[in-house]
Amino acid sequence: MPELSVVLYGRNVQGHLPETLAELVGTGLAGTGLAGTGLAGATGPAPAAGAPTVEVIVAAVGPSAQDAASRHPSVTVVPLPDGTPDSAARAAGAARASGRWLQFVRSKDGVTALAARGAAERAAALPDTVDVLLTDHTVSTWRHARTPSADGGFLAKPGRRDVPVADCPDLLKVRPLLGTRIVRADFWRARADLFDADDELFVAYAVPLVAERVAAYDQVALEERRLRPESLPPVTPDDRFALLETYERLLDLAAGREAGTGPSAVLYAAMVTASLRIVARAKLPEPAAREFFHRASRAAVAHRPPGYRRPGGFEGVRRRLLEEDAYAKYRAFQVANKQRRTVRSAIGAGRAAVGRKVRDARYHQDLRRPVDPDLAVFSAYWDRGVACNPAAIAAKLAELAPHIHPVWVTAAENVPLLPPGTDHVVPGTRRYWRTLATAKYLVNNANFPNAVVKRPEAVHVQTHHGTPLKRMGLDQLDYPAAAKGLNFHDLLARVDRWDYSVSSNSHSTQMWQRAYQSRYEELDHGYPRNDVYYSATAADVRAVRERLGIAPGKRALLYAPTHRDYEATWTPRLDLAALSERLGEDTVLLVRGHYFYGGAASPLTGPRRAGRVIDVSSYDPVEDLALAADGLITDYSSIMFDYANLDRPIVVYADDWETYAKTRGVYFDLLAEPPGQVARTQEELTRLLTSPAWRDETAAKARAAFRRRFCEFDDGRAAERVVRRVFLGESETSLPPITPLDERTPAPTPEEATATPEEATA
Repeated sequence: MPELSVVLYGRNVQGHLPETLAELVGTGLAGTGLAGTGLAGATGPAPAAGAPTVEVIVAAVGPSAQDAASRHPSVTVVPLPDGTPDSAARAAGAARASGRWLQFVRSKDGVTALAARGAAERAAALPDTVDVLLTDHTVSTWRHARTPSADGGFLAKPGRRDVPVADCPDLLKVRPLLGTRIVRADFWRARADLFDADDELFVAYAVPLVAERVAAYDQVALEERRLRPESLPPVTPDDRFALLETYERLLDLAAGREAGTGPSAVLYAAMVTASLRIVARAKLPEPAAREFFHRASRAAVAHRPPGYRRPGGFEGVRRRLLEEDAYAKYRAFQVANKQRRTVRSAIGAGRAAVGRKVRDARYHQDLRRPVDPDLAVFSAYWDRGVACNPAAIAAKLAELAPHIHPVWVTAAENVPLLPPGTDHVVPGTRRYWRTLATAKYLVNNANFPNAVVKRPEAVHVQTHHGTPLKRMGLDQLDYPAAAKGLNFHDLLARVDRWDYSVSSNSHSTQMWQRAYQSRYEELDHGYPRNDVYYSATAADVRAVRERLGIAPGKRALLYAPTHRDYEATWTPRLDLAALSERLGEDTVLLVRGHYFYGGAASPLTGPRRAGRVIDVSSYDPVEDLALAADGLITDYSSIMFDYANLDRPIVVYADDWETYAKTRGVYFDLLAEPPGQVARTQEELTRLLTSPAWRDETAAKARAAFRRRFCEFDDGRAAERVVRRVFLGESETSLPPITPLDERTPAPTPEEATATPEEATA
């Protein structure tokens, strides 16, 4: 019996159903399918023994939805005529479901195989006394994809415990989406009389409200796709009155449960908030607005829970006026409040302008101070902390020129992550501007703010943070998606401050000269951050793998995709659950999302609890991850150029190469000059990684050519060359020469690092 039945119901709204099905069960066109995902009806290898399975049912309304669902043989299609209401579609889908748990997902919304698998695993672990599993979700609009919800804090409160909702009423604050309520099938059928309603808001609240016990799962199990309001039927005044009636029904239901005032208080607050929002923002005709206010006032008084206290401040005033049915006073208060906000905004803008003037005046005073020849400022990745090429230069500086004092620019939220004893300044502070004004050396792998003035005595070092495959700087002019929001005049003004530009190969040197046209000296010394790939020992490799929890003998593959300019948030382009299952228990996937998406909800759910998928998106430094990995899977990330120094297998997963190249622009055809094998579909990638092909002679030849071109200056002494040239003033001819590629010895592979003495000498 499947553990979970995902019931997709309703019409194929704006063509979203095919996309949902492709994410959930795969598509033959993409070369992926259900194999190994734990989805019932899958072809290929069966899920591991005891692994929960998922079945997919489409209660399809209309021929468009039925046609989309019929393309997937593993999906059960329940054809329904046009005009079938949502409640009937859900009921028809539930009647065909054989899973112990049900998840109802509107056809416009999304759910992935990875999410379904994780939810099924969590549900399978629950006792029979639990009726409902509440889950997290993301939100997508036409403008932004997969934005995290605000529900994480509510879902975290009960932890792994299951509770009556009365004991944790904040669970009712989880956004009322039916798709985030995974319900026990027996419970759903037993309360069909209550849940058989087209009002999804009512059902979404009622499900946990009448459950005996609920559990929480703080992972994403649903993508809510919000359609543009302009594409939907207009909301009528009757719809507003119906919403009020829904809340009143729910409050009556909560009162009848005799489960304390907690649930009623949450629902009451939701009703009042929704009512006031409608009055303030819905633009109802004046008679309808006045009548709605009157009815909302009556509901607010009639359903106010015992002991309920209004909040303070302006919100408390609004609620008091609502309870008093003082519509005219409420409108007057609304006008006055708007005027107050306008005044406060003007005052705030004025204070900010004054603050900027004071800052500028102090900064220009500091610019008249003497430059400190022993002060160096470092920054990496827009003030994230100690990282990348600046970190490697600072470490070598401490060894070769300890008299120079380093200060790191670090955003306030990253200060706790700094190594102990790191001197730092927070952007915008008084000391920050004074330090920038008086430092002799400024080292960055991005750029300092536009307001920074280049003093004649100061030395600016641009280290960059990757080898350019994608178009950069001025070369982005013809690529609007890449250049969005980029002011090229400001960019060139920042470039004009550079004294030195660090490069790891001739390709980079040429591209920097063309993309960042100015008078700076090229330092063809290699990337300092890559020195570790030649200095790390077997003990270092073993230590990193132990920290990451990679057992001896396991194959570790680092999956590091890059940022897409045409995507708002990171979504793995691989079905990681399916890939992990196909690769088997002896392979660990280290998954690192791009740092641009640091605030995004992690899409890694189920498989990471089995230890076969490890989310290393927040792990620093990334060089540790490369040392720990037996091979690299990437798409177009510059990590491939760095990883090639290790002379270990690289597999390029290029499922959208044409789109990426067209929207971002590239300097060379990666598919013609790859660092190893190339896969265009997940099935191709799986075949490569489950055979010797990923590291065969063909892959080795491609990697050798790639290393000759792009590891040209990286030999383990790049940081030393930069420090001697920039900070100690040595001439180019006196610097350590670059070791030829054939004479370099990369760090030991994990296999070599964990070999016994007998194996090492065999």
